[in-house]
Amino acid sequence: MPPSQNDRKQQFLAGARDTFPLLVGAWPFGLIYGALGIASGLSPLATAAMSAVVFAGSAQFIAVSLVAAGTPVLVIALTTFVVNARHILYAATLAPQLKGLSTRWLAPLGFWLTDESFVVAAKGFEERKTLEERKWYLLGSEIAMFLNWQIATWVGIAAGQAIPDPASWGLEFALVVTFLGMLVPMLKGRPELISVLVAAATALLAINLPHRSGLLLAAVLGILAGLLAERAWPRKEPA
Repeated sequence: MPPSQNDRKQQFLAGARDTFPLLVGAWPFGLIYGALGIASGLSPLATAAMSAVVFAGSAQFIAVSLVAAGTPVLVIALTTFVVNARHILYAATLAPQLKGLSTRWLAPLGFWLTDESFVVAAKGFEERKTLEERKWYLLGSEIAMFLNWQIATWVGIAAGQAIPDPASWGLEFALVVTFLGMLVPMLKGRPELISVLVAAATALLAINLPHRSGLLLAAVLGILAGLLAERAWPRKEPA
């Protein structure tokens, strides 16, 4: 029996509700991004457009910082691509649980997929066994994140135009706390732990490289370390 409109609404709202704690953590991040976009020389429209079209917080932050540092466009594109490469792994992880969805659904769900929605879906899908439940649940989470990010960006743009140095507020700690809250529960095996340690150590050791290329190097080495560890210690299939 196809799900009723009420069932869809319940799953959509459940996805948004389960994402709410992460919305709170992402809000200061979006606010600072909007403010830094203005401080970096982007117009309000360009800053907002990046949030609407790119919709990738960490990549947007890095791109704005690189623009302010006068980094070549090719380096900006390569760096943001590598930073966002984790989304390929996110999509590959969720794909088996969304098998059978049409492109009309997969395309927007793929575009709106974020770190936060991935974490929410990875846990929420365990309780939802049908494709209909999962797609509406994930959509609710993603729409909540998208709207939260757009509003926070516009508030940050307004703040960036009114306050000389909004970065001095120190709100970026919220981003660190949010990502740690998402990251730690996912460190369930040796490959994940090795990947994180290698990336963190590289980022610290390469912090003085030009154009913040240490972040690019840390991402690449972290991914490689995780892949090598995965081969060295393959996961045991559930009996």
